[in-house]
Amino acid sequence: MKIDGEVTTGLGKAAFFLSQDFYTKEFEKNLGFVPYPGTLNIVVDEQHLDEINKIKDECENLIKPDAEFGAVKFIEAVLNDKIRGAIVFPAKTTHEENYLEFISECKLRDELDLNDGDIVNVEF
Repeated sequence: MKIDGEVTTGLGKAAFFLSQDFYTKEFEKNLGFVPYPGTLNIVVDEQHLDEINKIKDECENLIKPDAEFGAVKFIEAVLNDKIRGAIVFPAKTTHEENYLEFISECKLRDELDLNDGDIVNVEF
């Protein structure tokens, strides 16, 4: 699946979670990289929600919760045909359904010179 979406500012909570050893070790083991402590938030058109929810529901890649943190599903993805990373689906989130959170080993806004409102594509 390949979809376009609009870059938007998140809530800033991902930086805390992605800096926790529990998550960084699991992402490194499963994806081969330690994620930059933050996500690129991408708002997609609601017409894609059924497909995205199906992928999320069928996703078997799971970081199980520990005593303090929630579970996270993830699926490998590519941003703008060049940046390898993953879409993460945290069990505990305050985002609307049409928000995707993309992780990679670099700070994507700097790497791709992205600003709020820019259009990106994600393939997963």
